[in-house]
Amino acid sequence: MRLDRFLSQNSDFSMSDTRLLIAQQRVLLDGAAAQSIQQAVTRFTRVELDGVCLQDVQPVYLALNKPRGVVSATKDGKYPTVLDLVRHPRKDELHIAGRLDFNTTGLILLTNDGAWSRRISLPERQLPKTYEVSVSRPLNEGYVAAFRAGIFFAYEGVTTLPARLELLSAYTARLTLVEGKYHQVKRMFGYFQNKVLSLHRVSVGPVALGTLEPGSIRPVGAGELAAISRL
Repeated sequence: MRLDRFLSQNSDFSMSDTRLLIAQQRVLLDGAAAQSIQQAVTRFTRVELDGVCLQDVQPVYLALNKPRGVVSATKDGKYPTVLDLVRHPRKDELHIAGRLDFNTTGLILLTNDGAWSRRISLPERQLPKTYEVSVSRPLNEGYVAAFRAGIFFAYEGVTTLPARLELLSAYTARLTLVEGKYHQVKRMFGYFQNKVLSLHRVSVGPVALGTLEPGSIRPVGAGELAAISRL
C-alpha cells in the first residue's frame, strides 16, 4: 500500500500528516529517509517512525526434501505435513509453493512471500521442474518422442506442452516439465499403460535438491533467488 495509508493505519498520524513527517525525515523505509507519500510499502518493507519500528518482517525461502507419506499441506488430522518437518521461527507464516502428491518425494519450496510463490507457480512462467521416475515396464525412444511432441489428455481436451525425457535405464528416466497438470507425470506414462512406481522431484527452476537429506530443509540461496527473478 502507499506510505501515507500505511502510516495512518499503523500510527497515531493521519494520511495528511505524512508529508510533514517526510519533510522532517522522521520516516525511514529500509533504513533510508522516505521521499514521497506515494512510496510503496510491501509486507517486507522495514518502516521506522521517530526511531520506532512499525514493521520488520523478513522474507523466508526454504527448500525441503519431502519424504514419502508426508502431506503437502500446512495442517492434516491424519498424516504428518511438510510443516511438521520445519524448525523455523517464522514457521507459522509459511505456505507451500508447488505441492507434491502423498507418495511423491523430493523438492518442495516454502515461503512467507505470496508474490514470490505466485510468480513461480503461474503456468505462463513455464518454470521447468525435473523429476526422477521409475516405472513398471521397459522404456524406449518412443516415449522420448511422444513426450517431446506432447500427449493428449482426453478429459481436459488438451495436449501437454513439450517435455524432455532422458532415459537412465530400462525402467528409470529423468523428466523435465514446464507445467503441472493434475497427476500429469502418472498420466503421461499411463498413456503407454506404464505404471509409475516412484516419483522424485530434484529441481524447480534453478533450485536443486542436491544432497539434501529426506526430511531436511535449507534456505534457498541468494543466487537461486536471483536466478528465479531473471526468468
